[in-house]
Amino acid sequence: MARTIIDIHILQSVPPSNLNRDDTGAPKSAIYGGVRRARVSSQAWKRATRKAFDELLPSSDLGVRTKKVAETLADRITTLDESVSRDAAIELAAELMRVATGSKIEVPKRKAKDDAADEAAPESSYLMFLSSRQFDALAALAVEGGKGGDLKALKDFLKDRENKAKARAAVDTRHSVDIALFGRMVADSADLNVDAATQVAHAIGVHRSEIESDYFTAVDDENKDAESGAGMIGSIDFNSATLYRYAAVDVNELHENLGTGLRSDEPATTPTERAVGAFLEAFITSLPTGKINTFGNHTLPAAVIVKLRDRRPISFVGAFETPVSQGDTGGFLASSCARLAAYVPDLERQYDVTDPDGSWVFRVGAETEALAGLGAEVTLRQLVKGVEDEVARRLRSGA
Repeated sequence: MARTIIDIHILQSVPPSNLNRDDTGAPKSAIYGGVRRARVSSQAWKRATRKAFDELLPSSDLGVRTKKVAETLADRITTLDESVSRDAAIELAAELMRVATGSKIEVPKRKAKDDAADEAAPESSYLMFLSSRQFDALAALAVEGGKGGDLKALKDFLKDRENKAKARAAVDTRHSVDIALFGRMVADSADLNVDAATQVAHAIGVHRSEIESDYFTAVDDENKDAESGAGMIGSIDFNSATLYRYAAVDVNELHENLGTGLRSDEPATTPTERAVGAFLEAFITSLPTGKINTFGNHTLPAAVIVKLRDRRPISFVGAFETPVSQGDTGGFLASSCARLAAYVPDLERQYDVTDPDGSWVFRVGAETEALAGLGAEVTLRQLVKGVEDEVARRLRSGA
């Protein structure tokens, strides 16, 4: 089967903000093309994308990333069997997670020293990423093997090779959309790792960007007229930029990660179509929330270009290696669009990777008109539907 890769290119202007801080509290930045640029880490935007899934997908299609796997699984166990006490459910959950993942599930040392140690639940030593369906499958096994909350019965149940295999399979099948897209690492059992189907680049400013500082004061509401001065003073760093954002989705890897269907009543390609559509909308419309209450920087992209590839992902960041200069009337968006409009056709022609049937452009405003020729012009809804349909066609035809 030929590969299907989705490239997503975004231009988005962000006003004064601090979307993603470094260890000093300043906005992250990077040197590119010899000048300092604004930067938002890929991790920050992946987190924002995952949070956006909450409004686009049912919880059953999503995963939970936590150290508190025993408590999370215990909740499912007590829901399935109300006769199992909370403490017994946590014991069952911890034992089953140890067998299923090969990981240490124990009370953290910092909590073990606490006077309330007997109330502390065991945890994994690192974040574990499991789908809602995987937790459900594990809970069903715990109830089956540890009838009524009997830990010894569960241990005997898991000594059986077939039952142990079921526990391992429970955490290695029916992956959630976010696990299939972003991958998973299980430090103690590499065979349970999931390779990410998505690559997200650090968002980077297309122009030089300086970090500024906002000095602020706060007044004590209870001060009397004779009391002058501020109750608090401080400062916060910020910047502003027109960002180039990029992500690639390997549809074939995504399809393999998800399997042939999360539901028995749907075609085999439906989970992949749904995941692709959700990722497109979530990645395009999401925004990291760093200092969002301070700056209220709620912007949406001005331009989105989506390309389908059959060999490898291709970023257009090279168009901005030379920083964009400010336009005659101010701003960087129009010049950025002109850069892309010249760069993209040249790159695709030279590498013979043009696919007019797999190109879409979603844009806002006259400043983005230069991009109109790079693909079929669509709205966000049309873009998502068009890409979903083309992905389904290619998967079903094996093209």
